[in-house]
Amino acid sequence: MPYINLQITRGATRQQKAQLVKEFTESLVRVLGKNPEHTHIVIQEIEHCDWGFAGELSDGDKA
Repeated sequence: MPYINLQITRGATRQQKAQLVKEFTESLVRVLGKNPEHTHIVIQEIEHCDWGFAGELSDGDKA
């Protein structure tokens, strides 16, 4: 049972999230032969101000 936990900064539309779920599922089917009915994907949205990269905490602006 594949399980993907995808963390992104807040702001994606429902349509964009649906596309991510579809494409991640298709990749698991194509590359690993996984059953799409057993594939679970959770999208967690993180506030921009709670995101850090390159050793620094984000200033909160959308990137």
